[in-house]
Amino acid sequence: MTVQELTFMFTQARKHTPEHVNELLDFAKRAYVQNEISFNDYRSLMRELELQGAVIPEDFKQLS
Repeated sequence: MTVQELTFMFTQARKHTPEHVNELLDFAKRAYVQNEISFNDYRSLMRELELQGAVIPEDFKQLS
């Protein structure tokens, strides 16, 4: 799955385009947890989104 495909899924589900790559990051996490995308797609998307500037919130990092 590509970021473009994820963006399309996001737009279809939320009825608007994402304003920031962090929205896509959150959406991809939810899709993975709900078994809508595979682990390999999830990993690939995380890498690409992080390269585009997405960040994991500090609160979430502390829980890991």
